[in-house]
Amino acid sequence: MTTSDLFDDLPRLNKDVVFTPTRAAGLAQLETFVSRMGDHYTAQRNYDLGAQDRSTASALSPWIRHRLITEEEVLTRALARHSPSAASKFVQEVFWRGYFKGWLEQHPSVWKAFRHDLRLAYARLENDEVLKHDYTDATEGRSGIACFDHWVNELVQTGYLHNHARMWFASIWIFSLRLPWQLGADFFMQHLLDGDPASNTLSWRWVGGLHTKGKTYLARASNIAKYTGGRFNPEGQLAGLAIALEELEEHPFVPLPLPSTAPQSKTLRLITEEDCYPEIGAIQSDAPVLRVFTPMPEQSEQVRAFKQAALQDTEVLSSASWAACVIEAAQAAGTREVITAHAPVGPTATHLAQAKPLLEREGITLHQQMRAYDCLTWPHANKGFFKLKKQIPKILAQLDLKP
Repeated sequence: MTTSDLFDDLPRLNKDVVFTPTRAAGLAQLETFVSRMGDHYTAQRNYDLGAQDRSTASALSPWIRHRLITEEEVLTRALARHSPSAASKFVQEVFWRGYFKGWLEQHPSVWKAFRHDLRLAYARLENDEVLKHDYTDATEGRSGIACFDHWVNELVQTGYLHNHARMWFASIWIFSLRLPWQLGADFFMQHLLDGDPASNTLSWRWVGGLHTKGKTYLARASNIAKYTGGRFNPEGQLAGLAIALEELEEHPFVPLPLPSTAPQSKTLRLITEEDCYPEIGAIQSDAPVLRVFTPMPEQSEQVRAFKQAALQDTEVLSSASWAACVIEAAQAAGTREVITAHAPVGPTATHLAQAKPLLEREGITLHQQMRAYDCLTWPHANKGFFKLKKQIPKILAQLDLKP
């Protein structure tokens, strides 16, 4: 079985498009939804009509997450078809991903704390039978809350959930089922095709009242009934109060990395799951390419296969193999210069950071280059989203995306 075979039976989205992990499929889905990026999206974006009708959402996130298509491409098509006012809600949603990435990049201790607390949560599962029972019921769709159990099954089967459903899911997990938020965030990362360390971690923290201190998101039965088109109504089953989670640790601000210049000599082009279709600097078109990928623990086969196929069926490495693999490829290519797209905070960045000193020991330099979109967006993502939102028109102009 090839990796693409795993996606043949997934529910079709917006008529004829499935989550096929190729750039061509992402561009096709972009064209399918572009007519709906204006008033239609503004009016319908909160409605989750189920896996058989994704017409209210673009469903582009799996391709954008791995940059098989880019934010700039999506914004370009939106503004070519709609006025800035009509497309404003859609444009803002595109920038939310950049906001989360930039914010986590400037507060990296949040990711470190999440990974630490997640290990503790899994250790607690082994010793707390009640928690283990409740967690197992939740993750196997046996919570007794019909909408939640439906979303569990939809997530596992399709690798995708509507954004509104993700918010409801996280709120029910934290406040109604009273499970550790870290376990829920990890469950998402195991199964989401668009699972992103920044967007996922910070969205769960936002629901729980950690990202915006004290401000929580409470799922309400009436809201679920309205925005699922009456498919669900968990009246009397949900928590009526959402007390914000607390943490003792402070997460200091860390400056963004300085821009890196592209090497002028012969290079090895390193491609990771963070940017599967990179156009970085002045790299020779014939530069040799190395594609590397290490699946996260407990990652579903569906997610693993999507990433591998997006990387064109690259070889899967252990976390300890990155440096050795890059060194071997660079030596075979006759170069001491390796260039890759900047990896935001997350597992890929960790692998690269661990490999870098080993590469330097062999006289090999690793260059990480940021896309213009990130360079312009991330500096405004050090506080709340509103700060970035005010800069969107300027950023669009700087990217020459003026309508």
